[in-house]
Amino acid sequence: VRRFLSIFYPPAVYQKINLTTKMHGEKFFSSFKVLISEGYLKVIENSFSKKKTEEPTGNQEDDTKCDTAMLEALKDLKKGAVLNVDKLQIKEGETSPPKRYNSGSIILAMENAGQLIEDEELRSQIKGSGIGTSATRAEILKKLIGNKYIALNKKTQILTPSLLGEMIFDVVNASIRSLLNPELTASWEKGLNYVAEGEITPEEYMTKLDHFIRSRTDGVLKTNYQYALRQYFDAAAQFYKKGSQK
Repeated sequence: VRRFLSIFYPPAVYQKINLTTKMHGEKFFSSFKVLISEGYLKVIENSFSKKKTEEPTGNQEDDTKCDTAMLEALKDLKKGAVLNVDKLQIKEGETSPPKRYNSGSIILAMENAGQLIEDEELRSQIKGSGIGTSATRAEILKKLIGNKYIALNKKTQILTPSLLGEMIFDVVNASIRSLLNPELTASWEKGLNYVAEGEITPEEYMTKLDHFIRSRTDGVLKTNYQYALRQYFDAAAQFYKKGSQK
């Protein structure tokens, strides 16, 4: 009920100040936050959602809450001001590792694969397309699970790699590494745009694509990778022994 009522209230407003202090050549960064207007928090204060918002996460910025008096004091600070330091304290902590993909988040990751590309022009080429299409991404995932390249926990919907999947990754990484990079998809998308705009002919595009496939395939056929790959297999296999946790 409280959650429902809160949607009719205005948003909560916070005032945030970032402070950079310098001491003996080292820079220290502080972040302060104070609640200016409660808004919907007036009615949701005793809600179960309060617990969720208070759970600490290692990857979030650590804001120090302060009262209005301290906020006013911080506002009066100017660049270059000298402050007296009463004491120093070291706070130790650990960041949380990235969460594993689940059946929903992996689809979003495939859709937004272009975000991983640093080159702005290439990133714009793959924007809106990503890996697969909205009609095929679920089927791609289903096929990967069916081929036992990845494993799906039906209860939690968490995806984990399989030993076979890790080996395929290692083989491709050692032979045609560009196949693992979304920049390759973006570059071919860029070529298709050139064809559509008439800057190159379809024949020119197909010639480049044919050359890419032939040259990479010939390179793999002429190289003996199996001995080098043994070390990758041994490193991964220890996590897939019977009875061990994946």
